[in-house]
Amino acid sequence: MSTAHCSACEAALDLMFSMPEMRGWSLRVVEVAEDESLVERYGARLPVLLLGGKELSWPFGAAEVRGLLDIVRTEEEGGTGA
Repeated sequence: MSTAHCSACEAALDLMFSMPEMRGWSLRVVEVAEDESLVERYGARLPVLLLGGKELSWPFGAAEVRGLLDIVRTEEEGGTGA
């Protein structure tokens, strides 16, 4: 989730594009300003990374993104994520 003219959103994208662990994952940027319900849900927490039904709100770094990727991969493989 993102919005225009958001320096934190740009920083999050730069971070994710710099991470080798993100190779193979699809990325879709959603403009929250176009949907009032998204503004209400995510506006104060932008950017938000949604992956496998999990949310990671800004600020986050590479370690937090890796942790989320590990959880989602474990769940996709049939594990509990714990």
